Amino acid sequence: MEGTLKNELTDTIVDSVRFKYKRRSEAGIAKYGTTLDRTDIDIVGWLTHLQEELMDATLYLERAIREEIDRGIDAKRNSRTA
Repeated sequence: MEGTLKNELTDTIVDSVRFKYKRRSEAGIAKYGTTLDRTDIDIVGWLTHLQEELMDATLYLERAIREEIDRGIDAKRNSRTA
């Protein structure tokens, strides 16, 4: 009987992501006045939305990578002058 054990483990990472999904859904409903259940977008439209989101994700990754590289370069410079 899953969910009835006193010492049931809780995955805090999954809980955190579930909470974020819920908040994101609420924000989307507030902003767009609809849900992903909408039927006015065809599969190509949904795939295009996904493509655009993934393109944005690669930009965020590039930004983070550059920051880490710059941080590493600065750390090397600082260790040489110390």
